[in-house]
Amino acid sequence: MIAVVSGKGGTGKSTVTASLAVELSKKRKILVADCDVDAPNLALAFGIKSLSNVREISTSEKAVVDPKICRGCGKCQEVCAFSAIKVNGKAEVNRFLCEGCGACMLACRPGAIKMELVKNARIGTAETPYGFIMVGGELKMGESGSGKVVTEIRRIAENLSEKKKAEIILLDSAAGIGCPVIASLTGCDFALAVTEPTPAALSDLERLLELLKKLKIPGGLLINKYDLNLKLTEKIEKKARSCDLKLFGRIPYHPDFLKALLNLKPAVVWNPKLRKCFAGIANFLASSI
Repeated sequence: MIAVVSGKGGTGKSTVTASLAVELSKKRKILVADCDVDAPNLALAFGIKSLSNVREISTSEKAVVDPKICRGCGKCQEVCAFSAIKVNGKAEVNRFLCEGCGACMLACRPGAIKMELVKNARIGTAETPYGFIMVGGELKMGESGSGKVVTEIRRIAENLSEKKKAEIILLDSAAGIGCPVIASLTGCDFALAVTEPTPAALSDLERLLELLKKLKIPGGLLINKYDLNLKLTEKIEKKARSCDLKLFGRIPYHPDFLKALLNLKPAVVWNPKLRKCFAGIANFLASSI
């Protein structure tokens, strides 16, 4: 199980994942999962406009008040850290602010508050045009629990991989180091960090490397658009060496990456000349795990 991660958004993580998946699938049986449930777009890189077998899931709860029992004492409002409860005679819950922590239920002595599961996400699958299955999902607007949704996507991906006898599950993580990223990384065999030669990307990469160290996950580094700032590229490589992080390759800036996205195709399909770069990275990755 390989997670493609990036501390900073916009480094080209999903673009890299799509092309890497196409190249890996030529030599190994793979399955791909989009674990960015807040802003899923990996499917578009494969030309998939909608998933199939979509179902709603429940991975979070919301507080619900029974007005027949509520006395309007205000204890629930006092303990709510998210300002989700207001008492106007009776307690009222703003479902868009409620994080489902359950503090209000514990504070309510009359027992007027209960936690109820809500359908907070959709999950589905799709057969890509390149011979492998993709699992994906999206968090509903205003809902919480992205980390739990990612865990569910991974569970489905693992079950499918057993049925399809896939050798590699490639996970396209969200950017950053938050809950969905931790859910993507936990239990993975390897993490491929994608970065770019900018000060912000280097700063975020350092935070990501700290996370990988705490989770004890071996990793490699891929520098995208490396030729836009060679001095900073050298600095990033030096940082990787100090952290015992393998350098898997450099990808040059090329306008065809943007053209490929606009035409809903992986870069290696849109421009076959880019295959040489990604084939080397795919071979290096397959031999390193």
